[in-house]
Amino acid sequence: MQSFLAARLAAAILALAATGTAAQQQVTILTSFPKELTSAYKAAFERANPGMRVEILNKGTSAGVAYLRETRAGDRPDVFWASAPDAFEVLAKDGLLAKFDPAVKGIPDKIGNYPVNDPQGFYRGQALAGYGLMWNTRYLAANKVPAPKEWADLVKPVYFGHLATSSPSRSGTTHLTIETILQAEGWEKGWSQVLQIAGNAVAITERSFGVPDGVSNGQFGIGLVIDFFGLAAKNSGFPVEFAYPSQTAIVPANIALVNGAKNADLGRRFIQFSLSPAGQELLLDPKISRLPVLPETYRKAPAGYPDPYGGKIRAKVNFDSELSESRYFVVSALFDHAITFRHKELVAATRVIHEAAVKLAAKPNAQGQRLLTEARALAFTPVVDETKTRDKGFLALFRETKRDAARQKQMTALEEHWGKQARQNYDKAAALARQAAAAAK
Repeated sequence: MQSFLAARLAAAILALAATGTAAQQQVTILTSFPKELTSAYKAAFERANPGMRVEILNKGTSAGVAYLRETRAGDRPDVFWASAPDAFEVLAKDGLLAKFDPAVKGIPDKIGNYPVNDPQGFYRGQALAGYGLMWNTRYLAANKVPAPKEWADLVKPVYFGHLATSSPSRSGTTHLTIETILQAEGWEKGWSQVLQIAGNAVAITERSFGVPDGVSNGQFGIGLVIDFFGLAAKNSGFPVEFAYPSQTAIVPANIALVNGAKNADLGRRFIQFSLSPAGQELLLDPKISRLPVLPETYRKAPAGYPDPYGGKIRAKVNFDSELSESRYFVVSALFDHAITFRHKELVAATRVIHEAAVKLAAKPNAQGQRLLTEARALAFTPVVDETKTRDKGFLALFRETKRDAARQKQMTALEEHWGKQARQNYDKAAALARQAAAAAK
């Protein structure tokens, strides 16, 4: 009996040891990237490192930031991997990233004027990304809609009901797209452009990939997307095109070691692999179609592949990640309460404004034009003034993760006020536009 119990005990100890070893050989990646990319890296890393497993934890960038904030040290994923440098700035300032220098050779310090890697050493550029316009060629031809070239094109009446975008609170890449427009045009003019584009949009999707999927299958005509969504769809044979507007930015898509990770050593090994020549070449897969951060990789790229180091992408916006990080949560909250949750009213106001403009063009009327100008100002002016975004107390209210009841109540009241004000503006704008149209009769 004793020998039997001893054997059982020994077997149990061996099983526990095996379990512990297995756990130690698993690296967990928290990422917003699509399956086509993560599956390729998982398979390649596991082939290069026999006995090691990669677990992919897929969450939108904003949800990923929240997840890391809510998970205690020691239980956190090992690597955070996403396309939003401002989100990495948020995490670094929250103490949720660990410094790591993989000492990879051949990667430039900057792309344009933008640092490829965090100067403080908390995150690395793993790929490069630009933001632009993706459209379905068959859809545009069938609906007689011209292909767009610039963000500003999308405010035109011809695009009403043919666009789609996502929300910056649901998508880090959408946040960067919106922030790129704001930095290109300035707060007031930028928000006016964003509101007009959203007013022309038929949908605000739940996740960023809902936009390119909808464009690829012909549900939407045009989408605001990060470049690899458009390039991958085109290279996979879908009837789509993609273009970088002149007012765009090229910034790194980053990868970082999480502070308080379960298996930091394996996290370092995965980051090292992702930056190696073999890891960078995976980005050229037609189903992935990302821009490598290692310049030598482009020698193996197919003809016509976008090369941000070769001057073929002319990005005019010198993206300021510190500015973006400082108002990260404000921009997301404002978009949702003025657009996402009020999209129906914004679209209704935009429709009658377009209709009034057509009637006034046919039968000019001074009073009608004044009413239409007032309607446009009401519908397409942000409910938060730019001066507020320079108020550190105001910004801290939205950024602070540990809010007391009073602060939470204050923030909620502000958001409700924005939503109420936006709805009133859209309703009044619609009424004024109808009056303007009536004046043209």
